[in-house]
Amino acid sequence: MSDLKQPEISFVETFFCSAFAACFAEFCTIPLDTAKVRLQLQKKTTTEDGVSEPKYRGLLGTVATIAREEGLSALWKGIIAGLHRQCIYGGLRIGLYDPVKSFLVGGDFVGDIPIYHKILAALITGAIAIAVANPTDLVKVRLQAEGKLPSGVPKRYYGTLDAYYTIVRQEGLGALWTGLGPNIARNAIVNAAELASYDQVKQTILKIPGFTDSVLTQLLAGLGAGLFAVCIGSPIDVVKSRMMGDSAYKNTIDCFIKTLKNEGICAFYKGFLPNFSRLGSWNAIMFLTLEQAKKVFIREVYFD
Repeated sequence: MSDLKQPEISFVETFFCSAFAACFAEFCTIPLDTAKVRLQLQKKTTTEDGVSEPKYRGLLGTVATIAREEGLSALWKGIIAGLHRQCIYGGLRIGLYDPVKSFLVGGDFVGDIPIYHKILAALITGAIAIAVANPTDLVKVRLQAEGKLPSGVPKRYYGTLDAYYTIVRQEGLGALWTGLGPNIARNAIVNAAELASYDQVKQTILKIPGFTDSVLTQLLAGLGAGLFAVCIGSPIDVVKSRMMGDSAYKNTIDCFIKTLKNEGICAFYKGFLPNFSRLGSWNAIMFLTLEQAKKVFIREVYFD
Protein backbone atom coordinates (compact mmCIF):
# COMPACT_ATOMS: atom_id res chain seq x y z
CA MET A 1 0.00 0.00 0.00
CA SER A 2 1.53 3.32 -1.05
CA ASP A 3 1.26 6.50 1.00
CA LEU A 4 0.74 9.97 -0.39
CA LYS A 5 3.77 12.14 0.42
CA GLN A 6 2.77 15.61 -0.83
CA PRO A 7 1.90 17.49 -4.01
CA GLU A 8 4.88 19.02 -5.79
CA ILE A 9 4.80 22.15 -7.93
CA SER A 10 7.76 24.24 -9.07
CA PHE A 11 8.25 27.98 -8.61
CA VAL A 12 7.86 28.57 -12.37
CA GLU A 13 4.58 26.63 -12.44
CA THR A 14 3.30 28.46 -9.35
CA PHE A 15 4.30 31.81 -10.92
CA PHE A 16 2.42 30.96 -14.12
CA CYS A 17 -0.70 29.82 -12.24
CA SER A 18 -0.60 32.90 -9.97
CA ALA A 19 -0.13 35.34 -12.86
CA PHE A 20 -2.99 33.74 -14.81
CA ALA A 21 -5.34 33.73 -11.80
CA ALA A 22 -4.47 37.33 -10.90
CA CYS A 23 -4.99 38.55 -14.49
CA PHE A 24 -8.36 36.79 -14.74
CA ALA A 25 -9.51 38.31 -11.44
CA GLU A 26 -8.22 41.73 -12.54
CA PHE A 27 -10.18 41.66 -15.79
CA CYS A 28 -13.39 40.63 -14.00
CA THR A 29 -13.20 43.26 -11.26
CA ILE A 30 -11.41 46.30 -12.72
CA PRO A 31 -14.67 48.30 -13.14
CA LEU A 32 -15.02 48.17 -9.33
CA ASP A 33 -11.38 49.22 -8.97
CA THR A 34 -11.90 52.17 -11.31
CA ALA A 35 -14.89 53.27 -9.22
CA LYS A 36 -12.80 52.88 -6.05
CA VAL A 37 -9.96 55.03 -7.43
CA ARG A 38 -12.38 57.79 -8.51
CA LEU A 39 -14.00 57.81 -5.05
CA GLN A 40 -10.61 57.92 -3.32
CA LEU A 41 -9.39 60.80 -5.49
CA GLN A 42 -12.61 62.77 -5.07
CA LYS A 43 -12.17 65.83 -2.89
CA LYS A 44 -14.80 67.92 -1.13
CA THR A 45 -16.40 70.54 -3.35
CA THR A 46 -18.52 73.38 -2.00
CA THR A 47 -21.12 75.40 -3.90
CA GLU A 48 -21.97 79.07 -3.32
CA ASP A 49 -24.64 77.94 -0.87
CA GLY A 50 -21.99 76.10 1.13
CA VAL A 51 -23.40 72.69 0.22
CA SER A 52 -20.97 69.89 -0.58
CA GLU A 53 -21.87 68.11 -3.82
CA PRO A 54 -19.69 65.10 -4.56
CA LYS A 55 -19.75 63.97 -8.17
CA TYR A 56 -19.53 60.30 -7.31
CA ARG A 57 -21.84 58.62 -4.80
CA GLY A 58 -21.39 54.99 -3.82
CA LEU A 59 -20.20 52.04 -5.86
CA LEU A 60 -23.12 51.63 -8.25
CA GLY A 61 -23.58 55.40 -8.56
CA THR A 62 -19.92 55.87 -9.49
CA VAL A 63 -20.01 53.02 -12.00
CA ALA A 64 -23.20 54.44 -13.53
CA THR A 65 -21.80 58.00 -13.68
CA ILE A 66 -18.59 56.89 -15.39
CA ALA A 67 -20.47 54.71 -17.89
CA ARG A 68 -22.99 57.48 -18.66
CA GLU A 69 -20.48 60.32 -19.04
CA GLU A 70 -17.50 58.50 -20.52
CA GLY A 71 -18.86 55.30 -22.00
CA LEU A 72 -18.81 51.70 -20.77
CA SER A 73 -15.22 51.15 -21.91
CA ALA A 74 -14.03 53.82 -19.44
CA LEU A 75 -14.66 51.31 -16.64
CA TRP A 76 -11.83 49.22 -18.08
CA LYS A 77 -9.37 52.12 -18.29
CA GLY A 78 -5.93 50.95 -17.27
CA ILE A 79 -6.74 47.27 -17.91
CA ILE A 80 -3.56 46.70 -19.97
CA ALA A 81 -1.39 48.23 -17.24
CA GLY A 82 -3.44 46.28 -14.71
CA LEU A 83 -2.65 43.02 -16.51
CA HIS A 84 1.02 44.03 -16.71
CA ARG A 85 0.91 44.60 -12.95
CA GLN A 86 -0.75 41.29 -12.14
CA CYS A 87 1.62 39.28 -14.34
CA ILE A 88 4.58 40.67 -12.38
CA TYR A 89 3.14 41.44 -8.94
CA GLY A 90 0.61 38.61 -8.78
CA GLY A 91 3.10 36.05 -10.05
CA LEU A 92 5.93 37.08 -7.73
CA ARG A 93 4.01 37.65 -4.49
CA ILE A 94 2.26 34.27 -4.62
CA GLY A 95 5.02 32.37 -6.39
CA LEU A 96 7.55 33.38 -3.73
CA TYR A 97 5.20 32.90 -0.76
CA ASP A 98 5.68 29.15 -0.19
CA PRO A 99 9.48 29.18 -0.78
CA VAL A 100 9.93 32.13 1.62
CA LYS A 101 7.59 30.51 4.16
CA SER A 102 9.59 27.26 3.98
CA PHE A 103 12.86 29.17 4.28
CA LEU A 104 11.68 30.95 7.43
CA VAL A 105 10.70 27.76 9.26
CA GLY A 106 13.54 25.62 7.88
CA GLY A 107 13.53 22.66 5.54
CA ASP A 108 13.06 20.07 8.31
CA PHE A 109 9.94 21.71 9.78
CA VAL A 110 6.92 19.40 10.17
CA GLY A 111 3.36 20.41 11.04
CA ASP A 112 1.27 23.59 10.74
CA ILE A 113 3.39 26.65 10.03
CA PRO A 114 2.82 29.35 12.73
CA ILE A 115 0.70 32.34 11.68
CA TYR A 116 3.51 34.83 12.37
CA HIS A 117 5.74 33.04 9.85
CA LYS A 118 2.95 33.22 7.29
CA ILE A 119 2.51 36.95 7.92
CA LEU A 120 6.26 37.64 7.70
CA ALA A 121 6.60 35.62 4.49
CA ALA A 122 3.70 37.52 2.89
CA LEU A 123 5.11 40.90 4.02
CA ILE A 124 8.45 40.07 2.39
CA THR A 125 7.02 38.76 -0.89
CA GLY A 126 4.52 41.63 -1.17
CA ALA A 127 7.28 44.22 -0.74
CA ILE A 128 9.59 42.56 -3.28
CA ALA A 129 6.84 42.09 -5.85
CA ILE A 130 5.51 45.66 -5.78
CA ALA A 131 9.01 47.18 -5.82
CA VAL A 132 9.39 45.49 -9.22
CA ALA A 133 5.83 46.20 -10.41
CA ASN A 134 5.41 49.83 -9.20
CA PRO A 135 5.62 51.40 -12.71
CA THR A 136 2.69 49.27 -13.88
CA ASP A 137 0.67 50.31 -10.82
CA LEU A 138 1.43 54.00 -11.41
CA VAL A 139 0.31 53.89 -15.05
CA LYS A 140 -2.83 51.96 -14.14
CA VAL A 141 -3.86 54.56 -11.52
CA ARG A 142 -3.03 57.49 -13.84
CA LEU A 143 -5.22 56.04 -16.60
CA GLN A 144 -8.07 55.23 -14.19
CA ALA A 145 -7.92 58.73 -12.71
CA GLU A 146 -8.55 60.40 -16.07
CA GLY A 147 -12.14 61.46 -16.47
CA LYS A 148 -13.90 62.85 -19.51
CA LEU A 149 -12.02 65.94 -20.63
CA PRO A 150 -13.69 69.12 -21.90
CA SER A 151 -13.83 69.66 -25.66
CA GLY A 152 -10.50 70.85 -27.04
CA VAL A 153 -8.44 69.69 -24.06
CA PRO A 154 -5.91 67.05 -25.18
CA LYS A 155 -5.53 63.79 -23.34
CA ARG A 156 -2.50 63.33 -21.11
CA TYR A 157 -2.03 59.76 -22.29
CA TYR A 158 -3.20 57.94 -25.44
CA GLY A 159 -2.70 54.42 -24.13
CA THR A 160 -0.63 52.31 -21.78
CA LEU A 161 2.67 52.41 -23.69
CA ASP A 162 2.24 56.13 -24.36
CA ALA A 163 1.68 56.66 -20.62
CA TYR A 164 4.98 54.95 -19.77
CA TYR A 165 6.80 57.00 -22.43
CA THR A 166 5.15 60.33 -21.50
CA ILE A 167 5.84 59.92 -17.78
CA VAL A 168 9.52 59.11 -18.40
CA ARG A 169 9.91 61.95 -20.93
CA GLN A 170 8.16 64.62 -18.86
CA GLU A 171 8.98 63.54 -15.30
CA GLY A 172 12.04 61.32 -15.57
CA LEU A 173 12.61 57.59 -15.16
CA GLY A 174 12.38 57.83 -11.37
CA ALA A 175 8.79 59.09 -11.68
CA LEU A 176 7.70 55.54 -12.52
CA TRP A 177 8.40 54.74 -8.88
CA THR A 178 6.27 57.63 -7.54
CA GLY A 179 4.44 56.52 -4.42
CA LEU A 180 6.78 53.56 -3.91
CA GLY A 181 6.85 54.08 -0.12
CA PRO A 182 3.10 53.88 0.51
CA ASN A 183 2.80 51.29 -2.26
CA ILE A 184 5.30 48.97 -0.57
CA ALA A 185 3.61 49.56 2.80
CA ARG A 186 0.16 49.03 1.35
CA ASN A 187 0.95 45.96 -0.74
CA ALA A 188 3.14 44.28 1.87
CA ILE A 189 0.37 44.71 4.46
CA VAL A 190 -2.46 43.78 2.07
CA ASN A 191 -0.48 40.79 0.80
CA ALA A 192 0.04 39.64 4.38
CA ALA A 193 -3.67 40.13 5.10
CA GLU A 194 -4.67 38.25 1.95
CA LEU A 195 -2.23 35.33 1.81
CA ALA A 196 -1.81 34.70 5.54
CA SER A 197 -5.55 35.06 6.24
CA TYR A 198 -6.50 32.87 3.24
CA ASP A 199 -4.03 30.27 4.46
CA GLN A 200 -5.33 30.47 8.03
CA VAL A 201 -9.07 30.76 7.25
CA LYS A 202 -8.91 27.83 4.83
CA GLN A 203 -7.00 25.75 7.40
CA THR A 204 -9.62 26.61 10.05
CA ILE A 205 -12.57 25.78 7.75
CA LEU A 206 -11.02 22.41 6.82
CA LYS A 207 -11.03 21.46 10.53
CA ILE A 208 -14.85 21.85 10.64
CA PRO A 209 -16.57 18.47 10.17
CA GLY A 210 -18.07 18.09 6.70
CA PHE A 211 -15.83 20.66 5.00
CA THR A 212 -13.35 19.59 2.36
CA ASP A 213 -10.98 21.49 0.06
CA SER A 214 -13.89 22.36 -2.22
CA VAL A 215 -15.00 25.37 -4.25
CA LEU A 216 -17.15 26.57 -1.32
CA THR A 217 -14.21 26.42 1.10
CA GLN A 218 -11.99 28.30 -1.35
CA LEU A 219 -14.67 30.97 -1.94
CA LEU A 220 -15.24 31.52 1.80
CA ALA A 221 -11.50 31.74 2.47
CA GLY A 222 -11.10 34.16 -0.46
CA LEU A 223 -13.85 36.46 0.83
CA GLY A 224 -12.32 36.36 4.31
CA ALA A 225 -8.95 37.32 2.85
CA GLY A 226 -10.54 40.26 1.01
CA LEU A 227 -12.24 41.54 4.19
CA PHE A 228 -9.00 41.42 6.19
CA ALA A 229 -7.13 43.15 3.37
CA VAL A 230 -9.52 46.08 2.94
CA CYS A 231 -9.92 46.72 6.69
CA ILE A 232 -6.17 46.87 7.20
CA GLY A 233 -5.01 48.40 3.93
CA SER A 234 -7.67 51.02 3.09
CA PRO A 235 -5.93 54.10 4.64
CA ILE A 236 -2.63 53.30 2.92
CA ASP A 237 -4.50 52.56 -0.32
CA VAL A 238 -6.11 56.03 -0.27
CA VAL A 239 -2.73 57.73 0.24
CA LYS A 240 -1.19 55.61 -2.53
CA SER A 241 -3.98 56.43 -5.01
CA ARG A 242 -3.79 60.16 -4.22
CA MET A 243 -0.02 60.32 -4.58
CA MET A 244 -0.11 58.45 -7.89
CA GLY A 245 -3.13 60.33 -9.26
CA ASP A 246 -2.22 63.84 -8.07
CA SER A 247 1.28 65.39 -8.18
CA ALA A 248 0.34 68.11 -5.63
CA TYR A 249 1.73 66.10 -2.70
CA LYS A 250 5.42 66.32 -1.75
CA ASN A 251 5.66 62.90 -0.10
CA THR A 252 3.70 60.25 1.82
CA ILE A 253 3.58 62.19 5.09
CA ASP A 254 2.50 65.39 3.30
CA CYS A 255 -0.33 63.51 1.58
CA PHE A 256 -1.43 61.90 4.85
CA ILE A 257 -1.39 65.20 6.80
CA LYS A 258 -3.19 67.22 4.09
CA THR A 259 -5.86 64.56 3.69
CA LEU A 260 -6.40 64.31 7.44
CA LYS A 261 -6.42 68.11 7.92
CA ASN A 262 -8.72 68.94 5.01
CA GLU A 263 -11.12 66.00 5.05
CA GLY A 264 -10.85 64.20 8.37
CA ILE A 265 -10.16 60.58 9.32
CA CYS A 266 -13.11 59.27 7.32
CA ALA A 267 -11.33 60.26 4.12
CA PHE A 268 -8.97 57.31 4.62
CA TYR A 269 -11.93 54.99 4.26
CA LYS A 270 -13.36 56.64 1.18
CA GLY A 271 -14.55 53.98 -1.20
CA PHE A 272 -14.55 51.33 1.56
CA LEU A 273 -17.57 49.43 0.21
CA PRO A 274 -16.41 49.47 -3.42
CA ASN A 275 -12.93 48.57 -2.15
CA PHE A 276 -14.33 45.56 -0.28
CA SER A 277 -16.60 44.67 -3.20
CA ARG A 278 -13.54 44.77 -5.40
CA LEU A 279 -11.07 43.02 -3.07
CA GLY A 280 -13.62 40.50 -1.80
CA SER A 281 -14.69 39.45 -5.29
CA TRP A 282 -11.09 39.74 -6.58
CA ASN A 283 -9.75 37.40 -3.89
CA ALA A 284 -12.62 34.94 -4.29
CA ILE A 285 -12.07 34.76 -8.07
CA MET A 286 -8.26 34.78 -7.86
CA PHE A 287 -7.85 32.09 -5.18
CA LEU A 288 -10.51 29.86 -6.75
CA THR A 289 -8.85 30.20 -10.18
CA LEU A 290 -5.40 29.66 -8.65
CA GLU A 291 -6.46 26.46 -6.87
CA GLN A 292 -7.96 25.07 -10.09
CA ALA A 293 -4.98 26.13 -12.23
CA LYS A 294 -2.49 24.50 -9.84
CA LYS A 295 -4.28 21.16 -10.25
CA VAL A 296 -3.03 21.10 -13.85
CA PHE A 297 0.59 21.05 -12.63
CA ILE A 298 0.40 19.25 -9.27
CA ARG A 299 2.22 15.92 -9.26
CA GLU A 300 1.21 13.58 -6.47
CA VAL A 301 4.36 11.84 -5.20
CA TYR A 302 3.92 8.37 -3.75
CA PHE A 303 6.34 6.21 -1.83
CA ASP A 304 6.22 2.70 -0.42
